[in-house]
Amino acid sequence: MIRIRTLALLLLATQFAHAQQVIRLYEGKAPGSESWTWDEAENSKNPFNTRVIYNVATPTITAYLPKPELATGTAVIVAPGGAFHTLSIDSEGIDVAKWLNAKGVAAFVLKYRVVRSMTDNPVTELMAKMADFKKLDEENAPVIPLAIADGKRAIEYVRQHAKDFGIATNRVGLMGFSAGGTVTMGVGFDYSPANRPDFLAPIYPYLGEMAIAKQVVPADAPPLFVCAASDDQLGLAPHSTKLYNDWLAAKKIAELHIYQKGGHGFGMRKQNLPTDAWIDRFGDWLNLNGLLKK
Repeated sequence: MIRIRTLALLLLATQFAHAQQVIRLYEGKAPGSESWTWDEAENSKNPFNTRVIYNVATPTITAYLPKPELATGTAVIVAPGGAFHTLSIDSEGIDVAKWLNAKGVAAFVLKYRVVRSMTDNPVTELMAKMADFKKLDEENAPVIPLAIADGKRAIEYVRQHAKDFGIATNRVGLMGFSAGGTVTMGVGFDYSPANRPDFLAPIYPYLGEMAIAKQVVPADAPPLFVCAASDDQLGLAPHSTKLYNDWLAAKKIAELHIYQKGGHGFGMRKQNLPTDAWIDRFGDWLNLNGLLKK
């Protein structure tokens, strides 16, 4: 009996570990940042009141897989936001992954490369820089192409290992929040057959020209789901509406949700506002497009 119980616990532990497997996207140093020597860290006590990851130098994806009986074969790579200085790993990452898993969707939380923080309180450091958005753009500019490259590599990896994860090679989507939305659309505007997302979900994305210079809808543009709030403190709602209008003008599949209130960075946080249900609308959209069917 003891042996049976021990074996059962070992099997459960193995399944749990597989469901949260951390995968490095590159062998050795990531291309373009070979000289980066700092270590990834996390911080929970900050003005954002949420756990953030910073100083990412080794890009990874963490796999969150649904129960086999629920699995639909659909996968979403989730890119958290944080102005390319931090990653809001819970509200815009792991919490999204858990919601997707409950719908039978495999999720891969992406830790893409970000600007180095010089203190152990990266949020306070970032907030001081946000007083001058142009200067922040200039600081971020060299890192953004690296982050977008990480998004492309994540799609390639997941598609190449689709059989191992129990997903379909033509059901690999990319979702990103704020700066993660920049990563999402950096890929969405410029991809190869190997790293083309099958669908895109930028949530309150930042699409400044310094972040993404070329913003032309591709001829084979994937279906698009966009979401933001009108009272976005950073004034980014027009970025979402323009993106939707561009997709519409190109006669591509697109859906847009602009909420009256919700601010910037609502993610999976509960505010007792309609934005609390945005993820359900995304689920409706996935279902409408046949992505929640096995």
